[in-house]
Amino acid sequence: MHSVIDHLDLATTAPIQIIDITSQVRERVRAAGLRHGLVTLISRHTTARVNLNEREERLQQDMVTFLKRLVPRDGDYGHNIAPVDDRDNAHAHLLGLFVNASESIPVADGELLLGEWQSVFFVELDGPRPQRQVTIQLLGSFAP
Repeated sequence: MHSVIDHLDLATTAPIQIIDITSQVRERVRAAGLRHGLVTLISRHTTARVNLNEREERLQQDMVTFLKRLVPRDGDYGHNIAPVDDRDNAHAHLLGLFVNASESIPVADGELLLGEWQSVFFVELDGPRPQRQVTIQLLGSFAP
């Protein structure tokens, strides 16, 4: 069994944004030659996450609307009194409580074992941000 670490660099353009990264993850699996094993993805940020869900434009808009309603940006949050990085982003940290920071996906015969309607998403909760990163760990047996 072998392990490979890779990274996916992203930029975001909206305060809350859902970006389909499925094709990039598939490409990383193919490029590394992973045949059987596991792909683990982790967001390297406390205000951005990784999630599996359905890719459908109206549903993705519903997800953004839901997140905005769940934890409003203009709430009375103590974190915003003295933010660490000069961003009033308590809402983004609180939203992170409801979205996964990481996902693991099995791989068989070089393919991600996702359900018919599943896609892999990067979920920005505190954008826009010019630089975001997802770490990808590929673990298993690789093609020679």
